[in-house]
Amino acid sequence: MTNQVKSKQRVTDHGEVFTAEREVNAMLDLVKQETERIDSRFLEPACGDGNFLAEILRRKLAVVKRKYRKSPIDYEKNAVLAATSIYGVDILQDNVDACRARMFKIWDREYQAVLKKEVNEDCRAAVRFIFSRNIVCGNALTLKQVDAFGWDTGEPIVFSEWAFVTGSLLQRSDYTFDKLLSGDDPGRDLFAKEPKTKKPVPSQQSLFDGATIDQPSDEGRFVGKYIAHYRRVQDYGG
Repeated sequence: MTNQVKSKQRVTDHGEVFTAEREVNAMLDLVKQETERIDSRFLEPACGDGNFLAEILRRKLAVVKRKYRKSPIDYEKNAVLAATSIYGVDILQDNVDACRARMFKIWDREYQAVLKKEVNEDCRAAVRFIFSRNIVCGNALTLKQVDAFGWDTGEPIVFSEWAFVTGSLLQRSDYTFDKLLSGDDPGRDLFAKEPKTKKPVPSQQSLFDGATIDQPSDEGRFVGKYIAHYRRVQDYGG
């Protein structure tokens, strides 16, 4: 069983308590149908080192394997799609680093087990990059990036929306969500309902509803768009 506390000091300073595996699975089973949709987006606003996100990824990849294992290219594209759909925020950089590494390890282990000699190194690098964009260090209550001490900076958190637009081309659209909390619609307040010490049930979040290429989302400011072959997304946009 994974320890739920790394240190008493971290609990004191950051309210850091990790959710146990049994509770993770019980909570995810409440939205089981969504966890088994390859493209269903999930956002964990206090992700720690990824207890929730790791299990969501495992469930999605199991579906990808079941549906597409006989077609290497379809398996690869849908495995990438599963990776693009999972988001996390944590206030501590070491948790973010651990979560990114954990997610890639899970994805890569399944990828290599299914494709074996057909594994593509560019695709592996692309998925590493996707996790670096989707799992970010910041304050989910204020939607600001943080410094090495966990204090808010003046920079907003930026999320990337990913979508296959045609064939093998993957589009990345970046948005800031610094104005998310200013809306009157309580359904848009994704983060403020739970403090960091409590883990909300991860749920499908329509992070980018209403956003188009030319029209900024009413949930954030449009920053930029990049389109590339899904194996080469790491070469564009930083």
